[in-house]
Amino acid sequence: MSVASVAGQLVGGVSSGVGGAAQEVGEQFEFGVGVSGAPIGTLKTAGAVGLLFGLIGVPLIGTAAAIGLILFFVCAIYTHVRARDYSPQFALAIGFLSLAVAALVLGLASS
Repeated sequence: MSVASVAGQLVGGVSSGVGGAAQEVGEQFEFGVGVSGAPIGTLKTAGAVGLLFGLIGVPLIGTAAAIGLILFFVCAIYTHVRARDYSPQFALAIGFLSLAVAALVLGLASS
C-alpha cells in the first residue's frame, strides 16, 4: 500500500463528506456539542488539501494535515462515544481515522 493510495482514499472520503456539513452540524447540536469555530466541512477539506500538498512535494504540510485529521477524527469518535451514538457515522469516523494514521505512518516512513 503506497502513500498515494492511502492519501487518495482519505482525500476522496473526506472531500465527499463536505456536502454533509449540514447533517453534521445537526448532529453536533443533538450530541450537545454546539457549533464554534470553522465549519466541519472546511476543516476536513483543509486536511484533504494538505494531504495533496504532501503528495506533490511538500511533506511538512502533508504530515501536519495527517496529524490534524487524526486529531479531528479522534474528537469525532469521542463525541459519538460520549453521546452513545454508534450509527454508521461512528464507523466512518473509525475508518477515516485508520486511513489518516496510515497516511501519517507511510508519509513519515517515506521521508
